[in-house]
Amino acid sequence: MLALAPGILAARTAGQAKKPRPVSKAGEFLRFADPTTETTVVRLTNPASTNLLPASTNRFISLKSRFLIFSSDRTGKAAPFQVDLKTGALTQIAEADALHPDSLCLDAQERLLYFIDGSSLKALTLANKRVRTLEEDVTAFSAAVATPEVVIMRRGQLELLSASGRPVAEEVAPPCVLRPDGKGCLFGRESGDHREFWYVPLAGGAGELPQLLAKGQISAPYWSPNGQAVLFLRDVPAGSLVRSEIHSVNLETRVEERVTPTSQFAAFAPNADESVFVGASRSKAQPTVILLLRSVQRELTLCEHRASHPASVSPVFSPDSRRVYFQSDHEGKSAIYSVNVELLVEPT
Repeated sequence: MLALAPGILAARTAGQAKKPRPVSKAGEFLRFADPTTETTVVRLTNPASTNLLPASTNRFISLKSRFLIFSSDRTGKAAPFQVDLKTGALTQIAEADALHPDSLCLDAQERLLYFIDGSSLKALTLANKRVRTLEEDVTAFSAAVATPEVVIMRRGQLELLSASGRPVAEEVAPPCVLRPDGKGCLFGRESGDHREFWYVPLAGGAGELPQLLAKGQISAPYWSPNGQAVLFLRDVPAGSLVRSEIHSVNLETRVEERVTPTSQFAAFAPNADESVFVGASRSKAQPTVILLLRSVQRELTLCEHRASHPASVSPVFSPDSRRVYFQSDHEGKSAIYSVNVELLVEPT
C-alpha cells in the first residue's frame, strides 16, 4: 500500500526516510525534476530513436540481475535490447526482421526471452544469445508466472505450446493472459464495437468450455496474484462524459464489481499485491502518471507523461514495487522513463 498519504509526503524530510539509490550516470540515463510535482524522473533511453516497453502483463524486469528488456530501432530496425539498471549500459541481444515490440517476455526462470518476429514465435537463450523458432503463424502468446506453460494464438485459435495443434478455444483475439499458476487462460473476443473477456480452464482435460467474464468498453486485463479474479478498466457513461473505472470479476462466481473510480485512466497496472495501482490519465488538462491507493481510493500525482496517446504510456511497477516504469513520446520519439516510489509504496 502507499507508505505515505499525499499530505504527509510534503512535510517529511530527507532525514526521516531512507534515501533512494543514486542513479547511474552511465549509458543514456538522464535525471530531471518533473515540472508539475518536482518528483525526480529518470529517462532511461534517448528519444532520438523509438524505444518501447513490452506489454505490461509480460515479465521484462529482472530484480535478480537488475536489467530491463525493451525494443529499440536505434540500429535502423526494431530489435530486442537490454538495459543494465545498475550501470545504464544498453545492449542489443537479438536481431529481428519484423519484431512485435509488445511481445518481449522473460520466462519464469529469466533464462529465455520469448518474442514474435513477423509471425514466428522465437526464444532467445540469454546466456549464449542463441535464438530458435518455436512455432509459426503466431499472433499472440502468454507465458505463465510460476510454470513453464506457454499458450499461443494462431489462425483465430488458442493453443497450448506443449500440445501444438490442439485448440482449447476458437474465435479468439488478443489479449491472451495465462493465470499465474498456468491452469487457465484469459483471452479476448471482438463483438461489434465492444470487447469481451473470456476464460478457459487448461488443467481439466479436453472439453472445457470457455466462460464469459466481462463485455463492453473494457481494456487492460490483469490477473490477481492468486489467480482468482481479473482486474480491468471499464469505461462507464456519466452524462455527456465517459468515466474510467477499475473493475474486478471473480472467476468462480463471475460477478463483476467496481474496485475504484479513476481520474480518467487510459492505462493502468497493479503492484504485486494489488494494494496500489499506477495509471496514465487521458485528461488533456492533466496528462499525468498517477498512484491510486486501493483501500481508500485516494490518488497521488507522480509526474507528467504528456504522451500523444495516453493508452500507450503503459505504466507498470517493478516486481518489488520500488519503481514505476512508463513510456512517452513527448520529447520526440518514444522514450522509457522511471520513477523511484520507495518512499510512497510499501515494497512487495
